[in-house]
Amino acid sequence: MVTAKKSTPAKTVTAKKAVAAKKSSGAALKPITSAFNKTSLLAHLAQTTGVDAKQVKAVLAGLEATMLASLHKKGLGEFTLPGLLKVTAVAVPAKKKRVGINPFTKQEQTFAAKPATTKLRLRALKKVKDAAL
Repeated sequence: MVTAKKSTPAKTVTAKKAVAAKKSSGAALKPITSAFNKTSLLAHLAQTTGVDAKQVKAVLAGLEATMLASLHKKGLGEFTLPGLLKVTAVAVPAKKKRVGINPFTKQEQTFAAKPATTKLRLRALKKVKDAAL
């Protein structure tokens, strides 16, 4: 008995993904000399990845929502965009009113109280540091 070989659609799908990955990574990155606004960034990403602009917009919206949820008051308090940057929320405690010396005039001065705040710390990760050098 001779059986006919069936073509598997998985091979064609993976081949398409490999071709798309080669197109998106490119041989060498070209420097970008102008700043992006939201619309131009969406258009640039859609062009370089070969994905529809609506899908790129949906991915960026999902990324934004994930980042906000992670940095929320009741969230984890940090968000990492793998390979690019890490954002951490740091709680700064309140400071009481105090008396001290003004470093400029050398006169005694009362420094006002400051409420507790939350500051964001952004760290560039290895790929960004390497690209900037």
